[in-house]
Order: sequence, then structure tokens, then C-alpha cells
Amino acid sequence: IFLKMLEFSKTKLKISKIILLAIAMAVPALGATAKETLTIGTTQFPSTFHPNIDSMLAKTYILSLTRRPFTSYDKDWKLVCMLCVTLPTIENGLAVPEKTARGKQGIAVTYTIRADATWGDGKPVSTKDVMFTWKVGRHPKSGVGDMEFYRSLYKIDVKDAKTFTLHFDKLTFEYNAINGFELIPAHIDEINFTDPVAYKNRTVFDTNTTNEGLYFGPYLIADVESGAHVVLEPNPTWWGKKPAFKRIIVRVIPNTAALEANLLSGNIDMIAGELGLSIDQALAFEKRQRGKFNITYKPGLVYEHLDLNLDNPILKDIRVRRALILGIDRGAISKKLFADRQPVAHTSVNPLDWVYAGDIQKYPYDPIKAARLLNEAGWSVKKRGIRHNNKGEPLRLDLMTTAGNRSRELVEQVLQSQWKRLGIDIRIRNEPARVFFGQTVTERKFTGLIMYAWISAPESVPRTTLHSAHIPHQDNNFAGQNYTGFRNAEMDELLESIEVELNRPKRKQMWRRLQEIYATELPVIPLYFRANPYILPKWLRGLEPTGHQNPSTLWVEDWRVEGR
Repeated sequence: IFLKMLEFSKTKLKISKIILLAIAMAVPALGATAKETLTIGTTQFPSTFHPNIDSMLAKTYILSLTRRPFTSYDKDWKLVCMLCVTLPTIENGLAVPEKTARGKQGIAVTYTIRADATWGDGKPVSTKDVMFTWKVGRHPKSGVGDMEFYRSLYKIDVKDAKTFTLHFDKLTFEYNAINGFELIPAHIDEINFTDPVAYKNRTVFDTNTTNEGLYFGPYLIADVESGAHVVLEPNPTWWGKKPAFKRIIVRVIPNTAALEANLLSGNIDMIAGELGLSIDQALAFEKRQRGKFNITYKPGLVYEHLDLNLDNPILKDIRVRRALILGIDRGAISKKLFADRQPVAHTSVNPLDWVYAGDIQKYPYDPIKAARLLNEAGWSVKKRGIRHNNKGEPLRLDLMTTAGNRSRELVEQVLQSQWKRLGIDIRIRNEPARVFFGQTVTERKFTGLIMYAWISAPESVPRTTLHSAHIPHQDNNFAGQNYTGFRNAEMDELLESIEVELNRPKRKQMWRRLQEIYATELPVIPLYFRANPYILPKWLRGLEPTGHQNPSTLWVEDWRVEGR
């Protein structure tokens, strides 16, 4: 019996050794498998997946994994071709200045789609898609955001299945940058455009988001759980460099504290710099987790601000708007919350941009002057610490932003506290990002102030956000992005003139005047320019932040695992 027990023990020992050896051999394999999937944490879920309806960074971040624009600014802020073969210029003859039928100075710009560009279902990307996209964009009630681009693009000549010429009714300094001309697959979505008003609710991008025929980038969207995650898998028809990951999962975790916890637990591999932790959170995280992650802080053209609803009788008064900005200690907010890494903004133009004007009006923290302005505006009676006008109405405003964003919520609390000292009653009413951007902002349903960020390209003319023709309303199906309702004839003229001024020194002077009006009229309260922290695993290589509106995901094929 003893011998049998000994023999049994030896057998068990051998089996245990075999099991341990198998586990030891399996560890590298499991590690490699894990690195074939990249899980990215972000804070927002798109309100729509249609590339041309609604402007939301969460959508752009995900769609950049699945699509390529005709042109784009790269990480060096240089305009390059992505879907096109050759960047048209006047010098190479692919862009030709011409007169329109009405005698206006226009330009004809010719592009050729890559021969190997194919939708995920195998259908070639073609000029049929160009024509359908133009048709949707031109319709006044389609809901497409960049109305001016499609208004100016008055004719398209199709040469063949891949080559076409765009005719614009003006010659702009960025005549060959068609970054926002995002193609829609005619063979998939044209059937849904029979009713243009209803199109934005019927598009296949939202009714069947996993349809492979919607995409032609390195990845296809394979699975979507609304508000929770998007799963992407390699596109077999992709023409470029083979992407490194067999699966990318974009997990949406609106609460930034939970986002950090998920990173530490291993539920996500990285936090997107474009939509992740704030500077203050990243700095604190870096101190606690020294050396465990690669952390990059990228300053850029991300402009955090407060839009004011100028239809509100309170906010129509310029004295109130100036009192609001004078009553905020923006320098202290930048220093205490962001370690001075996010400089105070005085207009929407970043000092990194060559058209920045440093000599326009600025508003230092001055609560005494702010109080005087409120008195002059008729808000002079105080009851229980809140100002009232002579009709007995309180000086009360709603303040809204994206719920769960701890940084913005902290800023809101500071604003609320500082304005309360002036006798302004601020009511905070935050919403999930999808509702906030999908309805409240785009349909101008806010009554007071909204806090969010614009991210732009270098020298991006803010026509769609400041021109009076771009105010969203029911009749244009809420197209346009002038959410404040700002109307200023000189600003309108400047926005139109800057676009067509090819002389750089003259254009810079126009930009200066634009910034001067912006700072004087204050349709928006500038807060600061953001620096985005990218929190990446040690093994990830090739991800390069751009610092402008094109996210890092637009070059996902360059991302790789170290050593592979």
C-alpha cells in the first residue's frame, strides 16, 4: 500500500510538473493574445455615427479608425492627401482659378480617389459616393453641419469612376483642404435620402452601424452597445499598412474617476488623450503611478469655453457678459486645477497658431468692476445675497456641461462660487454627453451657459460657429454651429473675407480684427486652451498626438506592440 501511495504521489508530482510547465509555457501566449486586443478608455459615446451630422469628438475619434478623409493635417500640421492620390495645387495644375457664371472668382480643384480604396463590403469607393455626399450636403434640411462648404461647392464634374473636379464659387487660402468632405456610401445609404428631413434619423450609420459597407479604413465596426462600447476588427479590404491589433475595443466610461480605476484594474489598456483624464487628474495619477505608464502631455488647438445663449434677455446685455468674465479668476483656475499647463484663453485663437493677436482686449479678474457693471445693467437690488432687477426678477442662469467629467464639474463649482459672490445665482444642470451634444447644444435647448471645447485645424476660420447664417433652427433642421445665436455684420464680412484673402500679411490683420470683435462683444466666455494627457501602456508604440482636430486614431495603422 505504501509503495502504491508513493507511486501515486510520484505520478501526482509528475502531473503537477506537467501542469506547471504547461502554465509557464502558456503565459507568453496569453500575454501575446492580450496584446492582440487593444482596449481604449474614453469618456463619451457618439450621438450619431454619421460622419457629416453633428460635430462631436467622440464620433470623430472612433470613425477615424474606420475611414480616411480626402485631405488632413498631419502631426506636423502639414496638409496631406489620405484618400486622394495627389494633393491639388495651383502650381501642379490640379487647381485652376476660374470665374463663375456670375463673374465671381472661384476655383476648380481636381482629385483622384485611390484606385485601391474599397468599402468594407468590396464595393469600390467611387465618384458615385462623391455625388451622393454632395447631394446630401447641399440639401438645406439634411442636418449636415458644414453648410457653407456645400453652398460654395456649386458644381462637380465627374471624369470617371475615380476622378472628379470640384467647382467652388470662391478662391480661398485653403482651397485644396477638403478635410470635412466625408464620403457617404451611395450604394448603402441613398435609399434613405428619399425624405431629406427624416434622413438624419434613418441613416444606416445609426440604424445598422455594423454594416461593413459604411467603412473603408483599417478597421470595421463589428459591435456596438449604445453608451457602453464599440468593438472594431480589421477591414480585409483596407489598402494600407496592416494594423497591429486583431481587435480594438473603445470602452465608454463617462466618470473620469472610474476611468482611472479601470485602467489600474486592467479593464482598459490606455486612456485616450482626446477624451480622457484632465490635466489635474493626469498629474496626480502620474505621481501615484510613477513609471507604470507612458504619459504624454500634448498642448494644442483645444479651446475650452462657455457659450452664452444670446437670445436670453439677461445675456443680451453686454454689461452682464463683461461682468461674468471679470468675475472669474481664470488665472487661479489654471494654476490651482491645472498646474499652469492650460493657459488662459482670451479668444478662440491659440497662441500656437500663427494668426494669434496678443494685443487685443483682455479681462483680468476684477470683481469690483464686475459689480459696477451689474449695477449699471439694473441688477442692483440684493435679496438674500442674490441680485434682482427693478421688476423683482432674480439674476439667475443655468450652467450646463457633460455629466461625469470631474474636471469640468470642478470648474463649474468654482464658477458658481465666484459668481455667487457677485450676487449671480448659478444653477448647475449637467447631462450625459450624448444628450448634451446630440440635442441640448445642437438644437440650442440651453437657456444660459454651456461649457465644452472646440478643437480645430490650424488657421481654421470659425465661420460655422460665428457667422449669423449658421445659427441652428427648426427651418434648417438645426444645421450650423453658431449655438450662441451671435449676429454681427462686421464679423460676417470678416469671416467671408478672410477665407478668400491669399495675402498672408493682409489675412493676419483681418484675423486680428476678428479677435478684437470676439473679445469686445463676448458671444463666448473664453476659459483656457487644453493640453491633453495621453496615458499609454509601456508596450504601445507609434501613437503620435497631433494637437489639432484630427485625432491620433487617424494613423492607427502605425500603432504597434513593442518588439512586433
